[in-house]
Amino acid sequence: MVILKDGEVVSRGNVLSSFNQMQNAKEALKQALSAAGLKKEDVSIIIATGAGKAEVTFADDTITEIGAAARGVIKLFPWARTVVDVGAEKGSALRMDENGKVIDFALNEKCAAGTGSFLEAMARALEVPLEELGPLSLKGVQAVPISAQCAVFAESEVISLIHARTPKADIARSINEALAGRISSMVRRVGLQKEIVLIGGMAKNHGFVRALEGELEIKVLVPDNPDFVSALGASLSVNSVKPDDIK
Repeated sequence: MVILKDGEVVSRGNVLSSFNQMQNAKEALKQALSAAGLKKEDVSIIIATGAGKAEVTFADDTITEIGAAARGVIKLFPWARTVVDVGAEKGSALRMDENGKVIDFALNEKCAAGTGSFLEAMARALEVPLEELGPLSLKGVQAVPISAQCAVFAESEVISLIHARTPKADIARSINEALAGRISSMVRRVGLQKEIVLIGGMAKNHGFVRALEGELEIKVLVPDNPDFVSALGASLSVNSVKPDDIK
């Protein structure tokens, strides 16, 4: 959740998603309001986006994840033309014009092997905290093949590598490179155009960022608070909502 005033972020709220997405959204709003010293009545309009946007019944309108990502990135990086968004549930790539209008996009939402959930499963198999998987992978000397296209089978491969006494750092590097390989194929499908920006929770994983840069052979831009960019884009879409459209 982000709150904007005159086009600038004044506060943020962040809550881990659970089965009760409505309650999560309310809690995130409560956090953001508290941080800004505001009441809900002070907010003129609320726009929801993301996988659970339909559950946020107190929102005045919604915007697609792709549209929100494009609006958020073009605000932060006006010169950017390609966006990669990788979170826990899905990964996506989009290409846009100088106005933030989406030209083409690709999604990976049916397989966990192309999402942050893949790394969560691999971290459990390695018995490494998720937050440490990125720094650990940067210490890897060489990558070992992880060929499985399914997260379940890939986890079995990781366990086999552990039994073979493969260094954890090398396994962590291989995990990030496997995910980067899947995401980079989506980027190539939409057409890579400079500059490229990575957003979503996976942007905080420096090992994944390095792996993606290696796959694409290009420097990847990562904004501050990359997991809030789509929320920023949703809030920026307020200007496109007509008063008559408000519920």
